[in-house]
Amino acid sequence: MDKDQIGEIFIKIATLLELKGENPFKSRAYHNAARALETLNEPLDNVISENHLGQIKGIGESLQKKIAELLTTGKLAYYEELKASTPPGLVAMLDIPGLGPKKIKALHDELGVETVEQLEQACKDGKVAGLTGFGEKTQTNILEGIHRRRDYASRHLISEALAIAEPLLESLRSHPDVIRCSTAGSLRRHREVIGDIDLLASSKKAADVIEFFAGQSGILNVIAKGETKASALMKGGIQSDLRVVSDAEFPFALQYFTGSKEHNIVMRQRAIERGLWLNEYGLFRSRSETRDPKLLVRCQTEEEIFEKLGLHYIPPEMREDLGEIPLAEEGPLARLVEWTDLKGSLHNHSTWSDGHQSPKEIAESMRELGLAYWAITDHSKASFQANGLDAARVRQQLREIKEINTRLAKEGSDFRLLTGTEVDILTDGRLDFPDDLLAELDVVIASIHQSFSQSEAETTKRLVGATQNRYVHMLGHLTGRLLLEREPYKVDHRAVIDACAETGTWIELNAFPMRFDMDWRLWPYAKSKGVKCVINCDAHRFEHAGFLRLGAGIARKGWLTKEDVVNTLPFEKLVKELKKKRARTAG
Repeated sequence: MDKDQIGEIFIKIATLLELKGENPFKSRAYHNAARALETLNEPLDNVISENHLGQIKGIGESLQKKIAELLTTGKLAYYEELKASTPPGLVAMLDIPGLGPKKIKALHDELGVETVEQLEQACKDGKVAGLTGFGEKTQTNILEGIHRRRDYASRHLISEALAIAEPLLESLRSHPDVIRCSTAGSLRRHREVIGDIDLLASSKKAADVIEFFAGQSGILNVIAKGETKASALMKGGIQSDLRVVSDAEFPFALQYFTGSKEHNIVMRQRAIERGLWLNEYGLFRSRSETRDPKLLVRCQTEEEIFEKLGLHYIPPEMREDLGEIPLAEEGPLARLVEWTDLKGSLHNHSTWSDGHQSPKEIAESMRELGLAYWAITDHSKASFQANGLDAARVRQQLREIKEINTRLAKEGSDFRLLTGTEVDILTDGRLDFPDDLLAELDVVIASIHQSFSQSEAETTKRLVGATQNRYVHMLGHLTGRLLLEREPYKVDHRAVIDACAETGTWIELNAFPMRFDMDWRLWPYAKSKGVKCVINCDAHRFEHAGFLRLGAGIARKGWLTKEDVVNTLPFEKLVKELKKKRARTAG
């Protein structure tokens, strides 16, 4: 068990203590200890072996014993006792937007509510609105939150689905009887949220492949199993479906089961107009449903299917019937951005605010990944919940990053850290830092982190105002949405995009899997206006660098090419681009 895992348990303990109404200082002690562990710049094992744990501020004798227990046993009796004495329904309520531990405790104490179902009924009966500190609006918001969580129950983030699908696919590829295999459905189209995992394979021994699939690790339960299809419930509650077809059928099945439904309808209509019939089994010289092999128009690949229907190949991410088919009639589609085109991320956090690694550790790790640069853009002071920096701390960080870059240069490394901030756009539209401080930074992202309930006009005005600041390079996570958790705030997207086009401000595609913000559906309009995209990880941990790949998939759904994305540029060209807006608006 590492320091981050121990820190997560301490956060859970703090939450359980709040739910039980314990002394707030006790809860805060666990929060502080978790934060102290996060900001450690060396392995926890080293700290303990050298007897330095007690020297860390916020970790007293009692907490030292708990850390030791977790390290030696992987469990903590105190935590297990707390969980056992807390109704699980109260913990589940924490997933309802707007409900924190204090409100949940009040609901439990005043109304005896212990489950989400009981809370829903209390809201319907109007009992919640009568409680001190709640009211009609809060009661309505709670009901909406419960319904939204229920709607989301069968939906999953693409990051979770890929983590399950890719090992399954790799395993299928290793089977001697599998000829070809691929993901299909919304996962292959790289939708940000999916329902099921669809897998497709070709083989002469379908039953053997199905049997092999049913025995894979990670399967909790085989729901159904036939000669050519199996469905299984995977860890995390995601259903995975495998279809096995002949290799001759594979390209047609892949095209059909990739979808989308709307895209397929147009494709089938194109076939009919040409005296053909397209289905999951093939492309046939027929005007009605058939599987007659004598009528089959043979195609070895999806590319050939598109060609037979008078189209250039359309990448899976674009198959949403949003204009891709007319575009593919005109000529070859522009090469979409690949994640390997990306040279780094311009929105990331370190231990200076709410990240888990120091700038030095980040530099070493990202250099090892082969990236060219990485921006450290910690929160500004208004984001106090994220340990936001004031001006003095920003300037201390600048000195630290300068020293790291000097050392890198002496070592002959081309990798560089960029300085920066994710500055808050305050409720009244002002930025959280003055211009003279922003001017000292390489990268400035302006984001909204507060007052989400403002009107569309008010929120739009805040964002448009930020674009007009000469030192702001880009807007961060434009709508503030958290997929499957929080709805976006109200904003006139086109008005903001137009303002970015006018001022030369970029828009972030935040690749954090819960965000993918700005939404892919808006990027074609932004591209038409000449607004550049920046695919950012919003990284808080080393492993978040992998979000570059996910973000590239979403950018592809938005029809973006390498030329549309700023952080495909090498370092020297990026630096020139970062200076352009400031020069453009000078004076």
